[in-house]
Amino acid sequence: MFTDLLPRLQQAAASLAGGPAGAGDVVHDAYLRIARRPERFLGHPQPYAYAFTTMVNILRDQWRRERRRVSMPEVPETGDIGERDRGLPDLRAGGMAELQARWEVMRLLGFLTVKQARAVVLVDLDGYSVDEAAELLGLHRSTLAVTRRRAHGRLRAVVQRERERDGECGRERDREHARERERS
Repeated sequence: MFTDLLPRLQQAAASLAGGPAGAGDVVHDAYLRIARRPERFLGHPQPYAYAFTTMVNILRDQWRRERRRVSMPEVPETGDIGERDRGLPDLRAGGMAELQARWEVMRLLGFLTVKQARAVVLVDLDGYSVDEAAELLGLHRSTLAVTRRRAHGRLRAVVQRERERDGECGRERDREHARERERS
């Protein structure tokens, strides 16, 4: 049945993907996704609509994944920098902020269990859908969703605690400054 729909799907994929270049890959990915549970496709009253929706979902997932990717600065040629500096961000061009952000992410991931950290990294940082991440980790979709939700809760609690602690330190500093002014 899928092969009967192939010409229409190729044409639709070409219009969705912006040209025939990526259309074949989209149709192939749709076929692979449909082949996981062929009974759903075969039992659907409109098989073309089912396949078309699958292609749209694949393209949307790809777009989301690409949108979330952080572009890395280009590494200069060997003659431009020393061997020991290769691969590090250019600190003069704002690379220090990026480096600090990466360290902060690593520090916060340390508060999570390994399972929670994997879920957060795959879905929130790498841009995989919940279904794709669950498949990669060999978990059920709902298990991954619950794990991710708990991880978000833990991260929110850690950040809130740190904000409150920083606020108390700031208030204590203000009190000390006021006392010093009163003494002088």
